[in-house]
Amino acid sequence: MSELDQVLSHLDANLDAAVERLFALLRLQSISTDPAYKAECVKTAEHLRADVASIGFEASVRPTKGHPVVMGHAKHKGNGGKRPHLLFYGHYDVQPVDPLSLWHSPPFEPRIAEVEPGRKAILARGACDDKGQAMTFIEACRAWKAVTGSLPVDITLLVEGEEECGSINLPAFVEANKAELKADAALVCDTGMWDRSTPAITSTLRGMVYEEVKIKAADRDLHSGIFGGAAANPINVLTRILGGLRNEEGRILLPGFYEGVHETPSQLKADWAALKLTPEQFLGQVGLSLPVGEKGRELIEMIQSRPTCDINGIWGGYTGEGSKTVIPSEASAKVSFRLVGDQDPKKIAASFEKFIRDRLPADCKAAFIHHTNSRALELPADSPLLMKAREALLSEWGKAPVTIGSGGSVPIVGDFKRMLGIDSLLVGFGLDDDRVHSPNEKYDMSSFQHGMRSWARILGALAS
Repeated sequence: MSELDQVLSHLDANLDAAVERLFALLRLQSISTDPAYKAECVKTAEHLRADVASIGFEASVRPTKGHPVVMGHAKHKGNGGKRPHLLFYGHYDVQPVDPLSLWHSPPFEPRIAEVEPGRKAILARGACDDKGQAMTFIEACRAWKAVTGSLPVDITLLVEGEEECGSINLPAFVEANKAELKADAALVCDTGMWDRSTPAITSTLRGMVYEEVKIKAADRDLHSGIFGGAAANPINVLTRILGGLRNEEGRILLPGFYEGVHETPSQLKADWAALKLTPEQFLGQVGLSLPVGEKGRELIEMIQSRPTCDINGIWGGYTGEGSKTVIPSEASAKVSFRLVGDQDPKKIAASFEKFIRDRLPADCKAAFIHHTNSRALELPADSPLLMKAREALLSEWGKAPVTIGSGGSVPIVGDFKRMLGIDSLLVGFGLDDDRVHSPNEKYDMSSFQHGMRSWARILGALAS
């Protein structure tokens, strides 16, 4: 047997032990957004440090202004720096469990259940996001060490505790530790598969601009019977302006918005078309049926490779029970733009502000809060990292992985590119029905077992 075959056999033979180690991690209530769980987050970080140290990593728990970071280094001494060096990123924190009444079993008491005939899954908060996913990688490292005595590549582990509340302290940590974190590439396991039997590599991430705008008119709320028809109504003003951000064809009308937006390569479009994603499949699961993106675009293009504009929240005036006939003095909205290609977030934020100001009546003023600003990212189609991962996943799953884009944004991947100058390979084994962030979160046993084996293969492939 080859070394890789021995590693894979070791993983299969020790599956029960790997599940028990994951269960031990899942029992820790590392809810990062709630200060009441601060001690649990520290306990979880210490637990992970001890676990990775047990397989030979030089591991430590590092403080931040928030929850701590777990760092680990496994480098082969005397290699002259010739082996590939990879940075693995994951997170140990989890979402709150509310509403607790909807859970079928206690969220921090992990168990294996049959979710449908012949299909078993691990149920617990964090089972998929991201403890189960992170442990697929750590278990692959454990198996390589057990079989060969070392890892096939040099690895730095970075596991944070604040992803679920915005990773607000991680960029500063990365900036302060650039030399220690420098690597050839980053590996991220916080994404998903195309379906239960088809692996996926996320090669593009949309960027984001997130803006908040407040329109102010009169110096106080006004009686609509007395002032109606004469005084400016900020809600009317705001909704009229925001309604002009898109036309009936789904095109976004901010000046300069499409600068830097590239057409999807024809081969990638053909690959996506072969997936036959229909509105019934994608939108039907949430009770909808009609795509509202740019006319003439396929649904899969709309959600993976085209930019968007969405009003995420809007408020003003009286919103309590019953009626109150007022013209409010102010109205507010939150608006997000998902970016692709080479779109410049700063230019789009400036264009949005000008778009609002240019359409304000003379009696109204606008104020803005700039929340999020990140560029889109793309792993080059000819990247050796991508090609080797494809081969490894094909060998494990018996099906070629789908190369997809993510409609979401993972800001730390942008920080790795900007601060460390490295690309990121995003491979995950989550499924659409894993109920991430919801009650009864799960992680399929097939995702866990094949995820470990997949990372073992990827590490072996990247060694060359």
